[in-house]
Amino acid sequence: MNDPADLQRLYRIRFSGDIAAHNRAVTWQVLCSEWFPRYVRPDDTVLELGAGGGEFINSVRAARRIAVDLNPDVAGNMAPEVEFHQVPADRIPGIADSSVDVVFSSNFFEHLGTAETLLAVLGESHRVLRPSGRLITLMPNLAALGPRYFDFLDHTLPLTDKSLVEALLMAGFLPDEVIPRFLPFTASDVGRRVRPGVVSAYLRARPAWRLLGKQMFVVARKPDAVVTG
Repeated sequence: MNDPADLQRLYRIRFSGDIAAHNRAVTWQVLCSEWFPRYVRPDDTVLELGAGGGEFINSVRAARRIAVDLNPDVAGNMAPEVEFHQVPADRIPGIADSSVDVVFSSNFFEHLGTAETLLAVLGESHRVLRPSGRLITLMPNLAALGPRYFDFLDHTLPLTDKSLVEALLMAGFLPDEVIPRFLPFTASDVGRRVRPGVVSAYLRARPAWRLLGKQMFVVARKPDAVVTG
């Protein structure tokens, strides 16, 4: 969906549940305090694509935080220190070349519609990243979910961990870490309010990821120099 008004309507419908909102907030607080410090340094510049509710970009510890989203409602979700750009993720004119240390996206690439659009978004990410900068993706894995991948109207681009890696390589990235099964599919799957300790325990219990994990976690790197054949 490329119409901001359609995005407003759809996400107001989708994210109306109190339990799911609570679980998202708790999960992201724990992820940003216990999981992401190994990938994001306090002096980094971090850019989030499809920032949505702002759970990641508002919580991650970084010197400069930038959010990109087409939905105008997202501006109201941002902390005062977060720079918000209401633009498509494949064209971010307000961000300079090689000025970002980490580009992050959560549950975003599956909405892009076509492989060509995904490659354009990856190309723009490559442009804004500094050499050795990281692209980090958390998203549903079709290989783990099967038909449930399409339970949401705007899940239009089917991707597995293998096809995402292929796209990253085409866009000039070097995959560093691929976890095919990481987090559960949605915050509402739990059915009750979760406590931070439960999320912390899950992150330490890697065997549980193979059973409950339906989202992949992928880290790729922009090379220091252009690799030529």
